[in-house]
Amino acid sequence: MYEPQPAYKFTFGLWTVGNVGRDPFGEPVRRALSPVEIVHLLADVGAWGVNLHDNDLVPIDASPAERDQLVRTFKAALAETGLVVPMATTNLFSDPAFKDGAFTSNDPAVRAYALQKTMRAMDLGAELGATTYVFWGGREGAESDASKDPVEALKRFREALNFLCDYSNDQGYGYRFALEAKPNEPRGDIYLPTTGAMLGFIATLDHPEMVGVNPEVAHETMAGLNFVHAVAQALDAGKLFHIDLNDQNSGRYDQDFRFGAHNYKQSFFLVKLLEDQQYAGPRHFDAHAYRSEDSAGVRDFARGCMRSYMILAAKARQFNADPEIQQLLAELNAPQPELTPLQGRYSRERAQALKAHTFDRQALGQRGLGYERLDQLVFELLMGVR
Repeated sequence: MYEPQPAYKFTFGLWTVGNVGRDPFGEPVRRALSPVEIVHLLADVGAWGVNLHDNDLVPIDASPAERDQLVRTFKAALAETGLVVPMATTNLFSDPAFKDGAFTSNDPAVRAYALQKTMRAMDLGAELGATTYVFWGGREGAESDASKDPVEALKRFREALNFLCDYSNDQGYGYRFALEAKPNEPRGDIYLPTTGAMLGFIATLDHPEMVGVNPEVAHETMAGLNFVHAVAQALDAGKLFHIDLNDQNSGRYDQDFRFGAHNYKQSFFLVKLLEDQQYAGPRHFDAHAYRSEDSAGVRDFARGCMRSYMILAAKARQFNADPEIQQLLAELNAPQPELTPLQGRYSRERAQALKAHTFDRQALGQRGLGYERLDQLVFELLMGVR
């Protein structure tokens, strides 16, 4: 029951299982896998799809002929394995040209080149069947606020997204754009650092209906925020177009651990939220294996991400069926018929009745809510003793 199922749409990026274990203090520990090898690896472990940055598949300096050959070979691997490409994105952070940002760079030539590179990457994604396009502004930020006007930077970012929405519409690609927030790293501060900031920004675009969010566990957790609440806000707004699953310790660098590797409880409530709300999009694992692992460990990592999700999905069903937990929740949320006339949408009569009602303030403050018991039951459920 914990094997990956196509209905869950589990995906990985070429850059995730293809991670060679390099970090700022150490050289690679695993050999680089070709995109075709990665496709076959993911098919072997039961994934549904594979996602990519443009340069994960096509090196930035590849000739047109080399580009076409790489794409043909990749498409053949997809056809052979049955994997799909539901999402694509552009690498606007690795090349030195983007050292001060892409869409928000002070240099107009860099901004124009970023648009050109993104359009070409959108062409590639559409050719491979992608319907969601993610924007992570890893270099869109500053170390010194003397270097950029943040209001002007947001205007530049807005202008770029408006341009690319129009390009997608003009080409008939039908993309949904998903913006990915992160507070810092690799910049000292990244513009639009949280999912909530992204949601506010989307409302200012020319085509807000085309643009949603791609929240990532590690990015919100780095800042000490509750990721489940960020996802709930996106769901409530109808803007959860994609999601990046991994794990992270609060206050650390971007660790990108295997999903469920550290914060079991947060991972559980995240899975429960997605399952209860019947989230139908891909569940993308933007994570990588520990640097300690060889190629067999990478397979263990990929299987572990999906298996952890399936285990937590089963735990969510158990939570929803547990009579003691559900009784507690029913008691906590029990309606009070005498208050029904005071609740609901505003009317002058309702406002007057509410103002005239007498509440027993002391009784409200003295009522025990039973959250200790409820939380213990969740712990016992997760530990397998219920």
